[in-house]
Amino acid sequence: MNKFGKTVLAGMTALFITGQTVVTTSAHSGTNSSKEIQSAMQSENKKKELEARSIDHVRLIGSFNLSHEMTYKGTVVGGFSGITYNPHNNKWLIISDDRSDHNPARLYEAKINYNSRDFQTVNLVDVTYLKQADNTVYPNRNQFLSSTEGIVADPESIRFDPQNSSIWYTSEGDRSLGLNPFIRQAAPDGSFISELPLTETAIMDEQYKKGFRNNLALEGSAFSADGETYWTAMEGPLLQDDAIPTPKSGALSRITQYDREGNVLNEYAYPIDAIPEQPGEGKHADNGVTEILAVNDQELLVLERASVQSDDGNFNNYVRVYKINVNGATDISSMESIDKENITPLQKELVVNLNTLALDKVDNVEGMTWGKKLPNGNDTLVLVSDNNFNRSQITQIIAVEVIPEDK
Repeated sequence: MNKFGKTVLAGMTALFITGQTVVTTSAHSGTNSSKEIQSAMQSENKKKELEARSIDHVRLIGSFNLSHEMTYKGTVVGGFSGITYNPHNNKWLIISDDRSDHNPARLYEAKINYNSRDFQTVNLVDVTYLKQADNTVYPNRNQFLSSTEGIVADPESIRFDPQNSSIWYTSEGDRSLGLNPFIRQAAPDGSFISELPLTETAIMDEQYKKGFRNNLALEGSAFSADGETYWTAMEGPLLQDDAIPTPKSGALSRITQYDREGNVLNEYAYPIDAIPEQPGEGKHADNGVTEILAVNDQELLVLERASVQSDDGNFNNYVRVYKINVNGATDISSMESIDKENITPLQKELVVNLNTLALDKVDNVEGMTWGKKLPNGNDTLVLVSDNNFNRSQITQIIAVEVIPEDK
């Protein structure tokens, strides 16, 4: 098989819908040698930069909130579920998890300004609609049900590809519509390039005994330092693996590593925390993985977010960032189920509990990316919250300074 962006990799996206075919298209070609050399140099520089990256703890720089009533170029702004940053051109992209209910599935380009002392401004500068293989925008649920054409996207995570100008994004799928999650590559203009195959263990069955759980599927993604491997994270456990977290017990989800040909290299069990608070009587509570980020070749950051509904119906959010090291964990990629397997899950170490920072509120934080470097050479992390297009929530962008292990 060929590399990402050179030949399309098609994956299964719908299990029950007949006559639904994903037509793949080849990626853009004709790249001249000077651009190839420049891309290779950037990739090598990125690899060296990330190989030296480490994280011990973080320091809050500040946060910035966008108005709930904000609109931009005819779109309703909200549902920020993923964010990515390209240090080579200082470009920020933020993806919305709008299932085309307000406007077609889309991402925003932003200018995000902060320094080591404070968070200054966030300005949207462009909006791009994501396209399907036939170059149409994604339909919403009602449009899909009336025509059974296309796929309803629930975008969650977004990443710049370190080796070229493309982007990768994930979608959670929808069991009620017969749609599996997907991982897709897009050009800067949002047009479809390729799709990564979904692991067999994550694909749903008709009996609801196997595969992803609704709204607990592909939530996080990350590229390795050199862009040669791509990681994904399930928000919650697969049906055949474990029960969902409760206030008394955690659960195991899967973090998967692919090569650039779409082959699964490794897969690990990640231990999700128990829900940190008891919900009100008859109220909702959950906890799961909302994003991942590569630190170096062995370590990843994992963002966990719990939402707990109190007696009055309001939600409290509990957000933590953990560091994991894949060394020593069992590769579960060949296991259909880990329910009764003797495995060693990933070990994790708390980096920061956002609820302990001097923030006015911790909302539904779902996205995380490395940001720009500060004058002292330290990295930054930028996190975004999904307001669910709900007036009682906020769209929150948070910046923290990363204090490396040797400082």
